[in-house]
Amino acid sequence: MKGIAAILLAAGQSRRMGGPFKPLLPFGQQTVIQSCINYLTQGGAESLIVVLGHRADEIRKSLIDESVGFAVNPDPGSEMTASIAAAVRQLPETTRAILIAPVDYPAVPADVVSSLVDEWIKGFRLVKPTHHGRGGHPVLVDFALRDELLNLDPGIGLKCLFAKYETETKRLEVGSPFVARDIDTWDDYLHLYREIFGESAPEPGKNYSN
Repeated sequence: MKGIAAILLAAGQSRRMGGPFKPLLPFGQQTVIQSCINYLTQGGAESLIVVLGHRADEIRKSLIDESVGFAVNPDPGSEMTASIAAAVRQLPETTRAILIAPVDYPAVPADVVSSLVDEWIKGFRLVKPTHHGRGGHPVLVDFALRDELLNLDPGIGLKCLFAKYETETKRLEVGSPFVARDIDTWDDYLHLYREIFGESAPEPGKNYSN
């Protein structure tokens, strides 16, 4: 299936981390942002745009060997809707569906992404993974809704689309709890790392500080 693009939202300042910069934290043998790129591309994304903002040059440098594009949100403190719009403007017209993922969810299995794409192929315009009824990420949006993605209400975000197109939305229950496990805080990161890798996260290094 051609035309599946992904948007990875990585413009934020990681304020709730209390110092460490979330996208460049170690995650196994890679970084958090590399893990996100891997599950999105392995799950079916044929192209991927990373939205940069805070410490953009560091992220670009870390991804020099990755086949990704970049969009820039000039205001890293803005709502997620601004980052989504910045990336959507760069997607080619051949795009048919968009996977939208925050960088906060590095442990999502690739097969979850494949399952979202399968539901879209069946005819759903919006697909959202859930685990025990709790909504998660990434979400899939049909590219026919491009103009609405460019004009999302900053105070509501993607929720307004899911409400408007409820009858065309699939909330897909998946077996992985990691669709609903983000790493907003340092403790979130430490706990997730130990759960995934069975060991403590590496000691803080140069990429952890502001």
